[in-house]
Parts: sequence; structure tokens; C-alpha cells
Amino acid sequence: IMAHIDAGKTTTTERVLYYTGKSHKIGEVHDGAATMDWMEQEQERGITITSAATSCFWNDHRINIIDTPGHVDFTVEVERSLRVLDGAVAVFDGVAGVEPQTETVWRQADRYNVPRMCFVNKMDRTGADFFFVLGTIRERLGCKAAVVQLPIGSESDFAGVVDLVEMNALVWQGEDLGASWDVVDIPEDMVDTAEEYRSELIDVLSEFDEGILEKFVGEEEISADDIRSAVRVGTLAGYCVPILTGTAFKNKGVQPLLDAVVDYLPSPIDLPPVEGVHPRSGDALERGAEDSNPFAALAFKIMTDPHVGKLTYFRAYSGVLNKGSAVLNSRTENKERIGRILEMHANDREDRDDVRTGDIVAGIGLKNTRTGDTLCDPDHPIVLEQLEFPEPVIHVAVEPRSKADQDKMGKALSALAEEDPTFTVRGDEETGQTIIGGMGELHLEVLVDRMLREFRVDANVGKPQVAYRETITRAVNDHRYTHKKQTGGSGQFAEIVASLEPFEDEESTYLFEDNVTGGRIPKEYIPSVDAGVQLATTNGPLAGYQVLGIKVALNDGKAHDVDSSEMAFKIAAQAWFREAMRMAKPVLLEPVMSVEVVTPEDYMGDVVGDLNSRRGRVGQMEARGSNQVVSAQVPLSEMFGYATDLRSRTQGRATYTMQFDSYQQTPGSVQEEITRRIHGE
Repeated sequence: IMAHIDAGKTTTTERVLYYTGKSHKIGEVHDGAATMDWMEQEQERGITITSAATSCFWNDHRINIIDTPGHVDFTVEVERSLRVLDGAVAVFDGVAGVEPQTETVWRQADRYNVPRMCFVNKMDRTGADFFFVLGTIRERLGCKAAVVQLPIGSESDFAGVVDLVEMNALVWQGEDLGASWDVVDIPEDMVDTAEEYRSELIDVLSEFDEGILEKFVGEEEISADDIRSAVRVGTLAGYCVPILTGTAFKNKGVQPLLDAVVDYLPSPIDLPPVEGVHPRSGDALERGAEDSNPFAALAFKIMTDPHVGKLTYFRAYSGVLNKGSAVLNSRTENKERIGRILEMHANDREDRDDVRTGDIVAGIGLKNTRTGDTLCDPDHPIVLEQLEFPEPVIHVAVEPRSKADQDKMGKALSALAEEDPTFTVRGDEETGQTIIGGMGELHLEVLVDRMLREFRVDANVGKPQVAYRETITRAVNDHRYTHKKQTGGSGQFAEIVASLEPFEDEESTYLFEDNVTGGRIPKEYIPSVDAGVQLATTNGPLAGYQVLGIKVALNDGKAHDVDSSEMAFKIAAQAWFREAMRMAKPVLLEPVMSVEVVTPEDYMGDVVGDLNSRRGRVGQMEARGSNQVVSAQVPLSEMFGYATDLRSRTQGRATYTMQFDSYQQTPGSVQEEITRRIHGE
């Protein structure tokens, strides 16, 4: 279940658990009582931070659910959940429609080809407009919408939905927390609209379903079952996205959403076999979703539990695994024994004897397994597609308050880094400080808070630091560097002639080209030149930041029969790179964020003026209901403390979201200031 922050994901999940009998009372997010938001920080802040897994039964179908965070700082949770799930429900705020993080999670789902459906939620809110939201889904997400429900009324008059498949209406009276509803005729004033949207639905389906097309052309009756099976085919193939509506908070429309999950989203056996490679030979392999096939699973999340220790969440793609048996970790090529298999319900757990195809469970005893590892049958090894995670954009220094905290802090940080692949920990050699990196201020704030609560480590936190990068602005051709060292006995000798030039590519930020001919540099030394350059790129000449966007072409060189070695060429490459970089006009790059501010019109001038003063480039401005939406690109370094500033500037009435957009060149004056600060001038 995925969406922008505050669209109602957790509230929808809580209703699903209540109506399927998994929980016996409804937990509310605003009371801090939601089952799925079990962490203390989640209950205090009223947001989801970690993805919580559970399962429930609806009409004899088992449904595995993962409720994910909407905040961009916790994007890793959405990424790993989409990698292991077969389908997704995207939840939309009935007033706001598509918001920035909606687009981000939608693109993440596109990357993993996840079939999905949309639930237009909060139809009881003032200003709710189903047709506006539908327009934003079509325009901003570019998807082929298959509208299967229409709302009856909106705001406080929202009563239920028109079912365009069965052509009837479902109305909730609201007396028993939405557990029952009446099936009635479509209200008279909606019959024409319902007819119009049903024929539009049939048009969408006839584009890819020949059975529907034939009946439509032959003017035969198209039954509800025909439509249901066509919507299912279209959803699984990615031809269309079913659109449903309701209000989870007011308990209307959740049961039909569950019916639609069963009717339209895939079960594990609907999907093509999962693909992988043999760990040794690299040959392509696949595993069909059947219990009879060899076991294959992907570990997608690690958690530290105070009672049972390390929990490894994994999704089984094929085969059966019994507790106590051994699995092969194909990354480490070592066997690990799984002590217990647990079925998780948010933070509660239930022991199981085995795990079968399609199950999502947590295992105890997998000490050396990391996020993204493949666990498989030792006799049938396979490596499944890895997970990819974004690099941190913000760093802070942390220091333990006392000597007693020093040792505990190391353990706490490594446990947190194991859980969260977007959280990094490194030591700064010059200052001796520990530097942690993450996806944003909130991300690091929550992790430092967890360090105090879960690991009892008290730490001082420095000011946030931006992860700058360096690049070059002009090419340097055939620069020669000779490394010679003679100290009795065999010496060191390596000469390289290479070119350095700017290089822009979506996929990669570094390219190495070997153009050496005639064995001028023996083949075995070429990888050492590449390795030496790559090592040197971690420490740029301007301010010691990682160097991006370069192409190195090794064109010529010399080697000595006795004195040349891999080490000599590696040292030569590092020194060559430092010299060439200084000649290539290096510049500093800074992370620039896409910022969207939703503000009442009265504060519009203030908000825009403030963004400009932060070196922001203001883009489009548009009306959304009674508010104005301002989009801008602003350097991350100018956005620290923005939440507090915006609150006081707009009396708490404006909200904003931001996410990483790209690295861009810093203006000269800013670059000078940063390099002076780094060099302590």
C-alpha cells in the first residue's frame, strides 16, 4: 500500500485488518493507536517510518500486506517492498490528487513492473473531487485508467459508491463501523453519468481484450464477469489501472477494495517465473512459483528485535523451506541454518513450521544475511535480481556523550546500518569524528532518536552537512605521468599517458577506456590503472569530495621488466589523476531538491520571495482547490530548517515536500566559501 504522505495508507490498512477479522478494534493513526505504526516514533509523530508486514484472509484468499511510509526520507522502505510484492494499491487524497511522492512511488512501481490499482480516499473531506483526482492520475502518471467505481456524493454527503461492473450502488449507513452495506439501484441523478463511465470502461477494455471487442461490435450483452476478467487481464499486463474510491476513515468503500484486490491483482502463480543467474557460471536461470520447485527467496529487510535478536524478512518465490533446515546464501556462498520461521503481524509474531511459495515471513538464525541477498536450496544455487538504493544526500557528525556510550554507539550504528541500506556510517580520518549519512533531516533525526531509545546511547549531533560532489569542465589530452622510485634492490617504475574528459550518462558517472596498443603497458597492469584512478576519485582536489562525470582514456605508457608492478601502476594512476584534475578546471556540484509548497493564496508572495532568497528557481505555480501550489528547484544546503521557517511565515497553514532531483554546479562565490570552510581558512 503506497502513497504520498497523509493520503491515508495506514488508516486504509487498519480498516482492512478490522474487516478481515485480523484485529478486533480499529486503531487510529491520530490517536497513536494504529496496529501497523508500532514504533514509538511513529505513534508520536503520526507518520509511518518503517514498512510493516501482515497477512489476512478475505473470501478464502490469503493477502500479504505491507503498509509503507509516504515520506521521501524513508523511500528505501517503498523500494524494497515493491521489489518483493506482486501488486500494489496506490492511495490518493480525494482533495489533493497526485502529489510529488505519489509520482516517486509510481515510478518505483514502474521499475519493478508491479501491477497496481488506485484508491481515491478521503471522499468525505471538504473539497474532495473524484473527477479532479482522476484527471491528475491520467495526466501526471500517464496511466490508462479503468474506472470501476464512482462516488455517490462527496464531502459530508458521501454515502457510498456506484459499482460500474455490476451496475448497482453500494450504500453504507454507518451504524456498525461500516461492517455492512446495502446494495441498491443507482440513484436516478447518477444513471446517465454511470452509463457514460461504463461505456468508457468498455472502450478501455476493448483496446486489448478481443472478447469484449467482439461483443461490443456485435452489440451483444457484456456481463459483469466479462468485465471483471478483462480488467484482471489488463491489470496484470499493465494495460490498465482500476480506479476505486471511498473513505477509509469513515469506513466506506474498504470491502469492495478488498474484493478488487482478489479480483484484479495477481497471486504469485499469475506471474512469470522469477529470473536469476547461476552464482558461478552466470547462466540465466528461472524459478516458477510452485512448491515443487527448488527453494528460492529474497531477503528484503533486516530488523533488530529486543526479544529475539536479528529478524530477516524474506519473500519465498518458489519451493518450500522447513524450520531448522539449511539454506545457501548465494552472495557469501555459505550455508545458514534457519532456527525459527515467524509470520509477522506488524510487531507481533507467530511461529510457523514452514514457508511456502509466495509467503512473506521473518527468519531467525540468519546471522550473515544482508538486505538484497538470495536464499536458496544449496543443491540448486541461484542469484535473484539485487535491490538498488539511492546514495545519502545529507551527513551529520555524531559523538558519544561519555566513554561508556563510545562502544555502545559503534554497535548501535552498525545495527541500524544493517537494517537501512540508505543509512551510512564512516569515520572521518582528519577529525576522528563518526559521520552518518541519510536521505534527509527527518531520516537522521529518527535514527538518532532510535539510538537513544533502543540502544540507550546518548550522542551529540552536529549540524547537517551536504554531500557535495566534484567534476571537471574541460578535457585534458594525453597528460603524461612517470612514477620512478629507486631505493636499492628492485625499484618502482610506471609511466602512463591518458586523457581526462567530462562525461555525462544517466546510468554511470565514471568510464574507463583502454586504448593501449602493441603491449606498451602489459595487460595485467591495466586493471591497476583503473583501480588507482577510481581510488583517487574518492578525494577530489577542491574539497575532498567524490568526483563524478568523468571519462578516463588510457592511451599509452611504458613498463619496466623488473621494476614495474601492479602497485607501481596504481600509484602512478593516482598521481596522474591528481595532476590532470587540477588542469581540467574542477568545479563543485551540489544536490538540488525538487520542492513543492502548498500554500493559501494570501502567503503566496512571501513563499515565492523566500524560495528565491534560498537560491531557488521557481517553476510552475497552479491552483489546487483553494490553495496555490508552487514548484521550485532549491539547493539542499539552503533548505535546512525550512519546515520551521515556513510554519512561522504562513501561520502553520502551508505544507511542503521535497525530494532529490540532481547534482548541479554551484555558483563561483558559493564554491569559494565552501572550499575555504573545508580548508579551515
